[in-house]
Amino acid sequence: MSWSISRLSLKTGLFCALLAVPALAQDAPVLNAAESDPNKMGWMVGSPPPEDKIIRVDDPDAYAFPKLRWTVCHFRQLMPTVNVSRGLGDPVPLEEVLDPAVDAITFTPLGGDTTMTWAESLQANYSDGVIVMHDGVVVYKRYSGCLTDLGQHALMSVTKSVTGLLGETLVVEGKLDENATVGSIIPELENSGFGDATVRQVLDMTTALDYSEDYNDPNSDIWTYSAAGNPLPKPADYKGPRTYFQYLETVKKSGEHGEAFGYRTINSDVMGWIISRVTGKPINEVLSERIWSQMGADQSGYYTVDSIGTPYAGGGLNAGLTDLARIGQLMLDNGSINGKQLVPEEAITSIRAGGSPEAFAKAGYDLLKGWSYRAMWWITNNPHGAFMARGVHGQSIYVDPEARMVIARFSSHPQATNSANDPTSLPAFEALGNYFAAK
Repeated sequence: MSWSISRLSLKTGLFCALLAVPALAQDAPVLNAAESDPNKMGWMVGSPPPEDKIIRVDDPDAYAFPKLRWTVCHFRQLMPTVNVSRGLGDPVPLEEVLDPAVDAITFTPLGGDTTMTWAESLQANYSDGVIVMHDGVVVYKRYSGCLTDLGQHALMSVTKSVTGLLGETLVVEGKLDENATVGSIIPELENSGFGDATVRQVLDMTTALDYSEDYNDPNSDIWTYSAAGNPLPKPADYKGPRTYFQYLETVKKSGEHGEAFGYRTINSDVMGWIISRVTGKPINEVLSERIWSQMGADQSGYYTVDSIGTPYAGGGLNAGLTDLARIGQLMLDNGSINGKQLVPEEAITSIRAGGSPEAFAKAGYDLLKGWSYRAMWWITNNPHGAFMARGVHGQSIYVDPEARMVIARFSSHPQATNSANDPTSLPAFEALGNYFAAK
């Protein structure tokens, strides 16, 4: 498969794990948040828009900065999707008592020696929308860029944490045995690298797989995986797998499962397959029935899909900002929201307990020392017991139990790797946690 076809397939496969942005030249000046605001750039404005302002799904830079800043709010316009219904009931409004002091809260970025304010961090991280909740009340809300209160935004790999939450729920309910092998649940994967991995090892991403997500290597497995998940027509000479399911059957084992954490998107898609096999329903319907239609959501969400309509469980969920915050509040309140227990408390307790710090340390995340990973959630193990859902370009749910605080953020940072925004995101989140813990 050619490099150009593979690169396009990756981009239309939608941001698996740590998506690189090849179209961003190393020596090119990067526009700041104000300069790259999609409203200022004029993307897709007009009937029709000017030719140089049109973004097409097959443009090689459609998902690269600065077009990225428009695209993250408009996936449904560019490719097939499937709904996550909010049901037919009325939304449950979120109470708002805004705290004007939040913008002035200061912190020192990791590795830095100069303080920054919370407001400055939003610009530094190209934030498209942020909500902070304290004791279930919205105390801060800010929209910018492509996002409004009526819009939706890609969750990227925050999707994985939603998938993990559903998987952990099924384990606690006894509908899924965490010690069962993947092959015993999905016979199609029995001879793959996943075959003898346990459900727990998939949930905690301690599988040992011969799979690379090196975006700078044109022969990396990520290109083949993303080409398989691309819902658009394949080239006439294409010989590879054509769906997520077909690709997952080809993955081989490398090493021993359970020994080390390895962040691989394909684990989330296997978990999505397991959830669908156990429940008899696609994951979008499971999410709708168990959570989305029960939590008083403002909007329905949606998943991007492959060519046979399989939801992308590793990164394809899109939602409104208030509903992202509701997921965080559900986690903070031990699976309960609006007086309804939607997720067993035991599932939240299991996630908050974290996974193996020793296994996590082997992955070599320099900025996340002492963290762990459980059911596709990132556990900080800091004094407040905070835990996170994380996605490329800065998507975040940050839950601080000690401060009774939730932060939900959508972003479109030029760089996909979280190491680019963590230095100004993580200490900012902790600073807000310290502020609200003291109130």
